[in-house]
Amino acid sequence: MPIKPQHVAQLTVLLSPDRLASLTELTGSAETAIELHQATLQLGSRMMHVTATIEIALRNTVADNLSRYFGVPNWLQQPPIAFRWKEPERKKIEGAVDSAKRAEYAKLSQAQKAQLDAIAYPRGRPPNTPHLRRAKERRRQITVTEGKVIAELTLYFWKRLYGPEYDHLLWRTTLKRTFPDKSLTRAAIAIQLEQLYQTRNRLAHHEPVLHQRFSDTMTAIDFIVQRLGTTSPSPETPLATLLADDIYEVRAQEEALSARLRAFRM
Repeated sequence: MPIKPQHVAQLTVLLSPDRLASLTELTGSAETAIELHQATLQLGSRMMHVTATIEIALRNTVADNLSRYFGVPNWLQQPPIAFRWKEPERKKIEGAVDSAKRAEYAKLSQAQKAQLDAIAYPRGRPPNTPHLRRAKERRRQITVTEGKVIAELTLYFWKRLYGPEYDHLLWRTTLKRTFPDKSLTRAAIAIQLEQLYQTRNRLAHHEPVLHQRFSDTMTAIDFIVQRLGTTSPSPETPLATLLADDIYEVRAQEEALSARLRAFRM
């Protein structure tokens, strides 16, 4: 729907003059700047769909690999004695467990929450226990599945496992099987995962991904979808095939948007 001229001033305030400044300067029109801003968000939304699918596929591939490698239940929180998570990952796991417990706690009825008091306070709840402390003690009694914890871990956690800190601990021992093409190095994979991670964060904060950043992101996307779980790169892997239409549309949207922006620079 076209932007009504009488709404331009208010929309500029709502979207932020600073946010629109470069587009307004480029186009010489606040109304056009708003239109291009919305087109950029639409592109970002489509890209987020692609990056989200890749993130889900990556985390499940890595989780399955590590589950089989460690060969013990609850391997995230209690890996084999010979293995220790680095401090950043240990903290992320703790946070994911807490998030999963919070999510489960929020689903409970008041009666179910009260029942946890009997476990948290077997000798009776001390008088004047603050509500927040009581809720925290209740949550401690909740057991969450490994799958729920895995779902709470972000791309930051999974891409870190391809970093140099885990070269000997995980890459050489097992994670190379997630990208089984023998010509690939851990560092090459880490670079592309980092690019995807940075783009995902920009998209999550509604920042534009255009020009060289867009090109680098699409290189990372192609790299991952064509190599994850296969011995040689192919545009017909299950993941690449699943995302083929979305990737095509993303490229087409970006090309059209970039063409509009270039026209103002001439």
